[in-house]
Amino acid sequence: MDRKQSVLYVVSTPIGNLEDITYRAVKILSSVDLILCEDTRRTKILCSHYNINKPLKSYYSYIEEKRIKQIIPYIKEGHKVALVSDSGTPGISDPGFLIIKECIEENVNVVAIPGATAFISAAVSSGLPLEKILFLGFIPKKYSKVKKLFEEIKNINNITVAFYESPQRIKNTLEILASIFEDDTRCVIAREITKIYEEFIRGNIKSVYEKIYQRQIKGECTVVLYKK
Repeated sequence: MDRKQSVLYVVSTPIGNLEDITYRAVKILSSVDLILCEDTRRTKILCSHYNINKPLKSYYSYIEEKRIKQIIPYIKEGHKVALVSDSGTPGISDPGFLIIKECIEENVNVVAIPGATAFISAAVSSGLPLEKILFLGFIPKKYSKVKKLFEEIKNINNITVAFYESPQRIKNTLEILASIFEDDTRCVIAREITKIYEEFIRGNIKSVYEKIYQRQIKGECTVVLYKK
């Protein structure tokens, strides 16, 4: 086996605007033998936009172990495979960790192709300090678990916290945060990042909640907090 030819590319893709993809990512996706993707329908849209004609195979959380058993031998035969998620960077709140770990253990090259990640864009545009960032990914759905999580970090000062939340739960989550953090805790909700209706809602937790509680919030939300 030529190890140089045994490669898994972990490719970041746009989080909304299809133009937010690097030249290198397009080049890699156009050169591999197979593209692994969460939803082949979503990835077909991206590939069609950039005239990328490569085989697609689904790769999502429920079939990860099955796919890994198929893909690792395929890569080790000398094939080049790209892993993408529906949007953003694989492995960051999306499938990817298991196959990356397995490739490393099997002496297969893993090459990251950097690009868009929602929480980074949200944090950069938040106007909050970025010397230290704690990323929580998707927070739990249960009230008790959300409360416990933020109770554990409420006393950590001078750090920016970012997490993802669904539009259906964002109001309840803000209520929980308001009951835990002090009034001067700064809060930003970023939604529909890079899309037509991109919006940043800024203030302290209470004022941000007041701005959204009578609205119908649409699109995945990234919440950024900062406590001095």
